[in-house]
Amino acid sequence: MSVGASVRRMFGRHERLISDLYRGLFMSLEDYGAMIGKWAAKPRRILEVGCGEGAVTEILAATFPDAQVLAIDITPRTGRMYQGRIDGVEFRQATVQAIAAEQPGAFDLIVLSDVIHHIPAELRAGVLDAIGQALAPGGRFVLKDWSSSATPIHWLCHGGDRWLTGDRVAHLSPAEAKSLVTRHVPKLQPVGEERIRPWRNNYAILFSC
Repeated sequence: MSVGASVRRMFGRHERLISDLYRGLFMSLEDYGAMIGKWAAKPRRILEVGCGEGAVTEILAATFPDAQVLAIDITPRTGRMYQGRIDGVEFRQATVQAIAAEQPGAFDLIVLSDVIHHIPAELRAGVLDAIGQALAPGGRFVLKDWSSSATPIHWLCHGGDRWLTGDRVAHLSPAEAKSLVTRHVPKLQPVGEERIRPWRNNYAILFSC
């Protein structure tokens, strides 16, 4: 069991509240949802890659109430703290490669939030290629992540990621993220970029094909 899982078990019935408070130190989910709502025009099918316990899924389901949402993660108990609508939302333990093979070109919007820095460098191309395969013609891809800075909040974020998850995280700058995506999936081109409160370390890039 990871350090993070052990810590979460100690919170008991207060886990959801503490998780929300901890996440709120680093990012406003409400601002992120509003930004995606502005960027994506009424998607019918949404794929969230690396959904974890379902925090961003909840925002996507509320922002796009008529959309079908498939939220995937490679970890068990995917979406276990989700409290949003049930109809039209599915959680599945799966890789994006498996979904792309099963449903190529099926999704109008694909979202990858604070995941790329957890993926080993040698595996990123495969993940991005699968995202490109799963995206419908004219679809949109949102990549949200956290950039490094010589600030206490960055080291708090980095330390939380490193020691609570056990992953060897490697953060990308927005320019590096754009280069990575366009190099491996040439049909995807950046068409928008924004920062998300409360820290400028939070960036989101919109790609379109």
